[in-house]
Amino acid sequence: MGKHKKRILQLAFFAATYLAVAALIRAGTINDFSFAVIVTICINIILSSSLNMVTGFAGQFSLGHAGFMSIGAYVCALTILRRPTPLGFLLGMLGGALLAALVGLLVGLPTLRLRGDYLAIATLGMAEIIRVVFLNLEITNGAAGLSFIPQLVDWNWLFAATAGTLLLIANFLNSSPGRACIAIQEDEVAAEAVGVNTLRYKVTVFSLGAFFAGIGGALYAAYFYFIKPDLFGFSRSVDILVIVVVGGMGSLSGSVVASVLLMVVSTALQAYPALRMILYSLLLVAVMLFRPQGLMGSKEVADLVFTRFRRAEKTEKQGG
Repeated sequence: MGKHKKRILQLAFFAATYLAVAALIRAGTINDFSFAVIVTICINIILSSSLNMVTGFAGQFSLGHAGFMSIGAYVCALTILRRPTPLGFLLGMLGGALLAALVGLLVGLPTLRLRGDYLAIATLGMAEIIRVVFLNLEITNGAAGLSFIPQLVDWNWLFAATAGTLLLIANFLNSSPGRACIAIQEDEVAAEAVGVNTLRYKVTVFSLGAFFAGIGGALYAAYFYFIKPDLFGFSRSVDILVIVVVGGMGSLSGSVVASVLLMVVSTALQAYPALRMILYSLLLVAVMLFRPQGLMGSKEVADLVFTRFRRAEKTEKQGG
């Protein structure tokens, strides 16, 4: 019964969010700048939750997420430049996500035999190779990038991609393969001892993470008009990792909370360009000092809500 209540709570939250933002857009309260902030938040949620699945839940330290994002962005951009329709965008997004997953599979097979820092270095090198490839291809216009990309992302597409990503990742983590990945994160040797094919599950979760990163890249390309290889460098991978760490490794809710919080703080500090990065960095240091496990730790918002409800029910029963 608890699982059904959590699912109802999740669906109610998604429905309320969709309706509230849609109403504000229709009323004109959300202008172009505000919607650009919402787009950035949603893209960060997709990227951080998919990286959290790989790093926080499966324990594979990856620094190559921006590379997969770039694959989704370029495939989608090239598709909609030739077919600037909603169907073209859908095909481009799915094509970019599938190609990113395929590259994740090909890269994951040899590199996921590594662990810890070695894996991080290997994935970082992979992302740099992808960036250099896009930098030297004629079809991607090299260092100049692609511009005048049709803006086909609206709130409906954005919400569907973000909510769909979170629900699919949550369902995967609650499935048998997802629990196997969590077991690998807890103790890989013990997981192997009880018959878990660790390489298979690590490659699976790595490819899934790449798939969702490709979706995030496609949304970026179809909203912000312009992409170039330098937008998907090492610093972009670090930005995504920061969101995961601040929100909490092993918490999808943490990725959502951190994506919103860090974007709001970054936007508020735009009025102070000279101090922006200093204050932003001090905030991150403060979080790590006083909350090293992240804002949510490894807990989910739904779990915290139901824990409070149960405590309140117990208190009422004891009082009665």
